[in-house]
Amino acid sequence: MGPEWRVYLSGEIHTGWREEIEKGARAAGLDIAFAAPVTDHGASDDCGVAILGAEPDKFWHDRKGAGINAIRTRTLIEKADVVVVRFGEKYKQWNAAFDAGYAAALGKSLIILHGSEHAHALKEVDEAASAVAETPAQVVEILRYVIGGELPERSRAAAE
Repeated sequence: MGPEWRVYLSGEIHTGWREEIEKGARAAGLDIAFAAPVTDHGASDDCGVAILGAEPDKFWHDRKGAGINAIRTRTLIEKADVVVVRFGEKYKQWNAAFDAGYAAALGKSLIILHGSEHAHALKEVDEAASAVAETPAQVVEILRYVIGGELPERSRAAAE
């Protein structure tokens, strides 16, 4: 099948979509090393002040954390073969949009994951992607195809 692929999973942190993709990839026998941002919301928000010291101004509190988190995010996106960015149903995920743009600017293969309700709002982001999926299972099938050249059973039967 070839060497291990590196896939960065960016985006919303309130559902188990990452685990679904990782479990599906293992079940499919795919040789993938997954990476992600720190998904502990409190740790991500407060890492800067926890490490570098308190800030009375919320702007600088957030700025310290964003800078430290960017070290991880930029490094892992740069090392990735494929970047998957998930936009969830809740919250406006500006960080996810930034990660998608950064990955696109680096020429990374980009898979965007969101429900149909976000199709209009994310049309420019979707246009930058190689694929747009609605479910983690579809992401696994994309990875299965690009890594191993295998189609899902249902598609293979329809093609014959």
